[in-house]
Amino acid sequence: MEAYLILEDGTTFTGRSIGSTKDVISEIVFNTSMTGYLEVLTDPSYAGQAVVMTYPLIGNYGICREDMEAKVSNTDGFIVRELSRLGSNFRNEQSIQDFLVEQDIPGIEGIDTRALTKILREKGTMNGMITTKMPGNMEEALAKIKDYSVRGVVDKVTTKEIVSYRPGDLNTDSNVSVSKKVAILDVGTKFNIARCLLKRGCEVTIFPARTNPEDILAINPDGIMLTNGPGDPKECTEVIQNLKSLYQSDVPIFAICLGHQLMALATGCDTEKMKYGHRGANHPVKDLETGRVYISSQNHGYMVKEDSVPSDIAEVAFINVNDKTVEGLKYKNKNIFTVQFHPEACAGPKDSEVLFDRFIKMMEER
Repeated sequence: MEAYLILEDGTTFTGRSIGSTKDVISEIVFNTSMTGYLEVLTDPSYAGQAVVMTYPLIGNYGICREDMEAKVSNTDGFIVRELSRLGSNFRNEQSIQDFLVEQDIPGIEGIDTRALTKILREKGTMNGMITTKMPGNMEEALAKIKDYSVRGVVDKVTTKEIVSYRPGDLNTDSNVSVSKKVAILDVGTKFNIARCLLKRGCEVTIFPARTNPEDILAINPDGIMLTNGPGDPKECTEVIQNLKSLYQSDVPIFAICLGHQLMALATGCDTEKMKYGHRGANHPVKDLETGRVYISSQNHGYMVKEDSVPSDIAEVAFINVNDKTVEGLKYKNKNIFTVQFHPEACAGPKDSEVLFDRFIKMMEER
C-alpha cells in the first residue's frame, strides 16, 4: 500500500505503508543511530514525534522485548529507507512490522531518508503527516499540519502510580545488596535509568511527575534522580515549581535530559528550542573539569542557554564538542549535577555510565 509523508512546507515523499495504516500529524525528527531502533521506539522522550532513522536498513535483528525502554511505545510514527521483514537474532521474538502494528504506530518506508534529513537540517525541525491517502484539499491539510504542536506529553508518559524496584528486578542481579535509596521523579523515564541504579545497590522508588516534593522527601531518599522526558520544558510549570523545593533540600540530585532542563529553569536559567536537535548515539561531549571526551547518546530538541546560567548558582560542566552547546551543569554549594546527554544509554554507548558512580559517591559523602 502506498503511503505519503507531507511536510508542513508542502514537500511530499511517496513510499510504502508500514505498521498501522492510520493517519498521523506529528513533529518530524531524525535519529542517526545505526542500532537500537527498539530503544528509540520505546523511549518516552519521543512522545509527540515521528522519528526518521537515517541508517538505511532498520529491523534486521527483529524485536528483543527485554530491550524495551518502556512498557509501550509513545512514538507517533516511524520513517525508514528500508524495513527488514526478517529479523535475525537468537533473542528475536517478533518482526518490527508486527511490533509497529501491535503498538499502532504508522510509518513509511522506501523514501529517500537522506534527502529528508537534509531538509530538516537546513530548514529545521518541522511538522508532517503520514497518510495512506493524499488529502483532497492540500491547503486545508497543510494548515492542520502547521497547527500541530507537542503538548501534554509528560502527563501522557509519566507513571500513574508510585512504583518500587530492588536489585533483581528489571533483569538485574538479585545478589547485589541494597545500600542506598533513590527517588526517581518520572517525567518520561527509561527502564535503564533504574537498572543503572539497581546494579549499583540502590533501591529505587519512581514517582509521578506531579508528585509534591514533601511526598518524595518523606521516604528519606539518599538521592533523587530527575529523568529524561518529552516536550518543551517550559510547559512543565508545576514540576519546575516543585523542583525549587527539592533544590533547597540537602539531598543529592542527579538529572538527565529533560530533568537537566527543568532543574535549570527552576534555578533561574532559560531554555530554547534548537534548530533540529541532537538525536543519535555518536555525539561527543567534553567534561570541562577533566578534559575527557565521552561519546554519548542524545535525544533532545531543547537546550539550556549558556548565557542564562547565573554564575552564583551553577557553572557549565559539559559542552557538546560539535556545536559547543551546554551539555551539563554543576551547581555551586549543592550536591547537584545535571547532564543533557544520556549516561544510561541503551543500546549504547556506555562511555558516560560512570556518572552514576559519581552520583553514588555523592550520596556516600553526604
